[in-house]
Amino acid sequence: MATLACFHAHPDDESIATGGVMAKAKQDGHRVVLVVVTRGERGEIQPGVLDEGEALWERRVKETAAAAEVLGLDRVEFLGYEDSGMMGEPTNDLPGTFWTADVDEAADRLAEILRQEQVDVLTVYDEHGNYGHPDHIQVHRVGHLAGERAGVSRVLEATMDRDFIRQGMAEAAELGDLPDDFEPPEHTEESPFGSPADVITHEVDVTAFADRKRRALAAHASQVPPDSFFLSLDDDAFSTAFGREWFIDPSRPRAPGAPRVADLFEGMS
Repeated sequence: MATLACFHAHPDDESIATGGVMAKAKQDGHRVVLVVVTRGERGEIQPGVLDEGEALWERRVKETAAAAEVLGLDRVEFLGYEDSGMMGEPTNDLPGTFWTADVDEAADRLAEILRQEQVDVLTVYDEHGNYGHPDHIQVHRVGHLAGERAGVSRVLEATMDRDFIRQGMAEAAELGDLPDDFEPPEHTEESPFGSPADVITHEVDVTAFADRKRRALAAHASQVPPDSFFLSLDDDAFSTAFGREWFIDPSRPRAPGAPRVADLFEGMS
């Protein structure tokens, strides 16, 4: 048995990016730990979700616990920083936000958890945080440093296969499943989006866990309403769209033409 730790910026990120691999790892007999940096204080609130007097962060902590139960996680920890908001917002630079955090101090907080759990595999985000969110970029920086300090054997960067996603969206648009004026997202320096197919080293098939991933997402009701893009898809469409999870191993680039690794623990004793 090995231990997987997934390091995420906000509640619900875990279900979207690594919900499948966490559920799969647990079913395969591994210990699975989730570490969330913030409590998602600056998320958009869906109408009618919060109880009277309830703060958004309180609800998002409860939602994370509910999603963790769906996925079968063994431990959930919050690092205690505040949500920085989207890139360029004034909230980025407020004291206590993760974007203003001392990277060394934050890495030490995470490294302590990694040592306690004797983590074998740690997931972070790619260098631009998948889509340029400041907290996601900081997860990349802090996560790599913490993994090094804790002696984690394998640190993988959760990402999105932008080529696969763009192709799938284009095909859906041709079939009329998307608005006529829909345009697949572009990747630019100002607005990054995923990673090119040729740098992705790991692709994990999590279609067998699509229902669990969907239910974990639904647990985050303050952010993911029933009529959201995620939950409005039928089962087959959801499995197609979210039945793969992608990672980059920066220490072991994939040789041209080589297949992607299908399991995060492959090659580990």
